[in-house]
Amino acid sequence: MLRSGFFLSFLLAAGTLSAASDDVSAAAFAARALPALPVEEPYAFQKVLAERVEPLRRDPSARPGPEELAIPAQGWTLVLAAEAGPLLRQAAVEFRGRVADGMRVKLEIRSAGSLEGWAGLSRSIVAGTRAQMPGCGAGLRGPKDYHIRVSGETVAVCGFDERGAMYGLYNLEARFSLREAPFLPRGLDTTRHSLYRARMTLSGLGWMQWPDRYLATLARYGFDSIHASIYRNPNNAPGVGPHWDDMKSHPPGAMKDLIRRAARYGIDLYVPILWRYTPTPENQEGLRKLVRDIVGQFPEIRGYVLLTEGFYYERWFGAGGHGNEDLRKWLREWAHAVEIVTEECRRLNPAIEVLPWEYNIDFRPEQAENKRYGTAQLPRYSIPLLTFENGKGFELDGERGWLKDYAINQVGPAEVTQAQIQEAKKLGFRGVYSKADTFASWQYGTFPYLPFPYQWYERYRALEKWGVDGTLESWSYGFKPNWVAEMRAWYAWSDAPPLEELLRAIARREFGAGNESRVMEAWKAFSQAIRLVPDTGPNWGTNNAVASPFFLTQPPPRMMTLNHSWSDPALHARCCQVNPHWPYVPARLILWPDFTNKVNAAERYARPFSLPVFMKYLGLAADEMERGLKRYRRAALSAPAAKRAGAYREVLLAEQLQRMIRSEHALLEFENTRFHLNSGKGAGMPRIASLLREEIARTEASLETARRDSRLGYEWEQDYIYTPYTLGEKLELLRATLKEVNARSGAPTGR
Repeated sequence: MLRSGFFLSFLLAAGTLSAASDDVSAAAFAARALPALPVEEPYAFQKVLAERVEPLRRDPSARPGPEELAIPAQGWTLVLAAEAGPLLRQAAVEFRGRVADGMRVKLEIRSAGSLEGWAGLSRSIVAGTRAQMPGCGAGLRGPKDYHIRVSGETVAVCGFDERGAMYGLYNLEARFSLREAPFLPRGLDTTRHSLYRARMTLSGLGWMQWPDRYLATLARYGFDSIHASIYRNPNNAPGVGPHWDDMKSHPPGAMKDLIRRAARYGIDLYVPILWRYTPTPENQEGLRKLVRDIVGQFPEIRGYVLLTEGFYYERWFGAGGHGNEDLRKWLREWAHAVEIVTEECRRLNPAIEVLPWEYNIDFRPEQAENKRYGTAQLPRYSIPLLTFENGKGFELDGERGWLKDYAINQVGPAEVTQAQIQEAKKLGFRGVYSKADTFASWQYGTFPYLPFPYQWYERYRALEKWGVDGTLESWSYGFKPNWVAEMRAWYAWSDAPPLEELLRAIARREFGAGNESRVMEAWKAFSQAIRLVPDTGPNWGTNNAVASPFFLTQPPPRMMTLNHSWSDPALHARCCQVNPHWPYVPARLILWPDFTNKVNAAERYARPFSLPVFMKYLGLAADEMERGLKRYRRAALSAPAAKRAGAYREVLLAEQLQRMIRSEHALLEFENTRFHLNSGKGAGMPRIASLLREEIARTEASLETARRDSRLGYEWEQDYIYTPYTLGEKLELLRATLKEVNARSGAPTGR
């Protein structure tokens, strides 16, 4: 593979492969890109995000246009009111440091006794609240709103509150970033209203890993909250149930420390409350005491997420797994537990938000009335947290399915979520929040972000259309800085740039002037490709396909087994969640064949779609990705030297996405062929050999990409789902299997 790649590279350098052509193969691209990128050790991305905020990048050739104000390297001042609080002062220090490092602009921070004369402060950026800056910000309506006005040599940043002023300063950074220079339109006069009361995310580094520089980055992407302490009560109290009692505990003082540090960057905390509720006086009083203890110990916490995975009635069950349980009774009892939490919080601090989230209640389209009923049982002072897209129905070739987990191939909201939003608004709840992915998703949970900007934009529009008041925008894949999340930050406020204008600016910054059209065409193709992907489950296909093993026959175990002991191996497997024959990931993240050949595991995986339809749309999605990748590769190869490494990484990430799709298709075909071969139907060995050879080449490419991007394969519920090491193990298995296949068929045993 590498030999042919270098040959194509030679042809490109010699002019045989036209430099003007967009038809660049993956091999030709790899020959140029891979030697240019350093190898990263696993977890390297964590160190980077923990130690620095991503730098602003200045284009040294940028020159201001006649309608632009250029802020010079020296001589300007950042002016605050003497009464400015610690949040705005911290934001000013952050802003000054970032424009100094990235834009080469040195600003002096000065405190003024009054900002009443702000309009006359020349060569100044003036930042304050509307109360401090009379005549500025008249149109501001609520927290986080801000007004930016450029007049002469004065840049005014006026917030409804200090948090609004902070976001206004960070919006200046965003404008500098898009322009790659400290230039602003001379006529800039924008009032921007926050569209969400809360925007939460989880850490992209690990459970309770929130270093200061990472918190500072979150604020720049428009987040005002974090959801922390997942599956653990903030005071470490047990949840009175077995479901999550084996989770980590916080070190002493960790929660208090996180609250204090996050507040420096304008970030609040939402945390879970875990409890197994039973309608007995003792249990109810225990829940009330737990709430009082937590609120008393952490009065600064903004809200509590009551997720049914850890806050449940009697027993926990997965979505649709309630069996003969009276679901409406379960919902009534669960809502009563929510009411207890809400009552205690209101008594202690009416500003606390209680967010009941009934994630695991069956969310298929036909459950809309049950979901509506459940919403109606909740106390009106709570704020329902609704899963935005899960359960959304869709059709492929006349076959109907639904989203089985967080996904972006469908925009949403799901039918059940529409019913819940309508019910909540009719009944007058305090608001409606939603778990809604906006830059990454569990559909490809091993990626730091998904480059489908046109599809994400439709999600943003749908959130606004349906009147969602607050968002939780990631789960355990968490947040890592990326340009899709940057786009999302723009559309979390009003008066954002038109989509094409914003994407063109991002494309120019990432790939260089002259490449904008190629990049945007690629993004359109990628966005179309994800709409074709049929796989929406939480399992191996969209998360681990490039590292998922191909089993022709049952391999020997790689760990202890209990097949002949007194221990029940089924219980052991459930405890450890691993398959002894491939113990690198949880068992659900590999496709395990039925070696008795009673069940076609490929067909079972594709349900509710038929296997031919499922595979057809995987193939169409991969082909559409390739259509965009040809332009993406050419844009990266054409990028200026200073941008080339970053552009290469963008392409490699998109290629890995495509490999995930093609590997899933290949494994399903392999397993289907193996099943029919062992059933005595058809001569499938030549096709099996061909699939193995193709997958070996894909896995080699996946390995080289993963070696150069430590973000790939990581999400902290399992740490790494795949690493270069596991990809290497898969390669060994593929080669050994191909050797076995060739031996059976009498073909040469080499590749």
